[in-house]
Amino acid sequence: METDSISQQKLSKTEKKLRQKQMKARHTLFRHEGIECVSYPTKSLVIANGGLGNGVSRCQLLCVVEECGLVEALLMPPNKPYSFVTFGRTEDSKRAHDSLNGKEIMLEDSGQNVVLYFNFVEKVPWEDMMPTALPPGLKIIEDLVSPEEERQLLESIDWAEDESIPTAQQSLKHRRVKHFGYEFRYDNNNVDRDRPLPGGLPDICNTLLAKCLKMGYIKEKPDQLTINQYEPGQGIPPHIDTHSAFEDEIIALSLGAEIVMDFKHPDGHVAGIMLPQRSLLVMSGESRYLWTHGITPRKFDIIQASEVQKVRAVTADIGDLTLNKRRERTSFTFRKVRRSPCNCSYPSVCDSQREDTAPSFPINEREASKLEEKYVHEVYEGIATHFSSTRHSPWPRVVEFLRGLPCGAVVADVGCGNGKYLGVSKDLYTFGCDRSMTLMDICGEKGFQAFVCDALCVPLRSGSCDACISIAVIHHFSTVERRLATLCELVRLLRPGGKALVYVWALEQEFNKQKSKYLKEKRASRVTLEEFSSDAVKETECSGLVAGLKEAVI
Repeated sequence: METDSISQQKLSKTEKKLRQKQMKARHTLFRHEGIECVSYPTKSLVIANGGLGNGVSRCQLLCVVEECGLVEALLMPPNKPYSFVTFGRTEDSKRAHDSLNGKEIMLEDSGQNVVLYFNFVEKVPWEDMMPTALPPGLKIIEDLVSPEEERQLLESIDWAEDESIPTAQQSLKHRRVKHFGYEFRYDNNNVDRDRPLPGGLPDICNTLLAKCLKMGYIKEKPDQLTINQYEPGQGIPPHIDTHSAFEDEIIALSLGAEIVMDFKHPDGHVAGIMLPQRSLLVMSGESRYLWTHGITPRKFDIIQASEVQKVRAVTADIGDLTLNKRRERTSFTFRKVRRSPCNCSYPSVCDSQREDTAPSFPINEREASKLEEKYVHEVYEGIATHFSSTRHSPWPRVVEFLRGLPCGAVVADVGCGNGKYLGVSKDLYTFGCDRSMTLMDICGEKGFQAFVCDALCVPLRSGSCDACISIAVIHHFSTVERRLATLCELVRLLRPGGKALVYVWALEQEFNKQKSKYLKEKRASRVTLEEFSSDAVKETECSGLVAGLKEAVI
């Protein structure tokens, strides 16, 4: 009898904890997504943690909910960590609510576990969105080549071939690149018109281009080819091919796998377009000159479940979305080198027509503060919810630093964002601070100790911390003096012998006198500033500290 009583007590505690997490999920959905849950049974449920955004596929989730009855609809919004399910009967919905709440499932790809929480909803966004039209001037020709022609094209690439011109083959991070006709320069996104590469385009590609000209897919024969081979999960940053470098038409052949390419208009409109395997993408006019195009780095693409290979905008029907695992893809991108200035109809983004002015820098503290308020604080406050949803995986070296601290250490995370490092170790007493009120509310909802303040003036007693971390924060300050002051503030918080870990982003990063490959692509590079000890420097010696830190850059 005593054993049964203890077991019943444990069960009650488990049920109580489950209800608390279920209510927390309910409040989070309402606060950040505007989804209102109800306390009475309905045919529809919202499933927290059961979305495409955190790696749950349609097939996997459908198998779970179908155990409870006939499912009329399963809606999975793109990039969201939740979904909606509608049952044919309220009894089945209630069965799912009672039996599946707190169910733990393992993600098919990563092997990580997620816990599902179900709440009743009265309204479900079931209305289908109208299919987004392709950007003007964009065409996709399916099955341009046969599977046999695809094999021949892929086998024609000799990645091991010794190039007579060393720079003709670029080794970029996570992808291999070869150039023909003219070398594409990643340091200025252009070509050297006066230095053509020997040999021209491969014969097999000339045959392909002749076919495109005959079918009317292109108007002029390209004279430059870039072949990219991408590892699964890798992508390319959003960009517009330089106007002054290339003519109107740019075409790309996708081989080996399908991919979703993202197009974005300057007004913010985004279209994710499926490029089927063996298809030809043709960009001209507005889609070539005005819209950015890129491929988001990720292991899975969100696609239409019914037709994986169909050419369409991928957000047309949230009742038909699922995940598609990426595979190795090779692209053949053909361009025609421009010989005269561009006179397109889009001068605001045209380097031939736009007059670039040098950026203005703040000349005093007041201007610096106003600049940061407008371009940092207001921006982060506006994107805080989305920003938090994309910041959930702690960086390994930061975790290693925190777990290497002694038990009971007091740790301040200055610029903690959504608090992803505040719960890394239960053996530490951690608290955070940030300028964003919304991000601090999110920390509070997670049960973390956090408050609003500026990293230039943290309201804590000097020498009160065993360790401090500042992860991707200091580069947001607009002047060297303010960045230095922030480092000095971290030193002030540390007790003698305390440690700090600082991460910043550096556009001008170099290593062994070689520019970063990210810099060559005009992408910001991450720079790690190694640990430093507060007993080696004093607040009056912060300039020496910064000099020492610069020498520790990796």
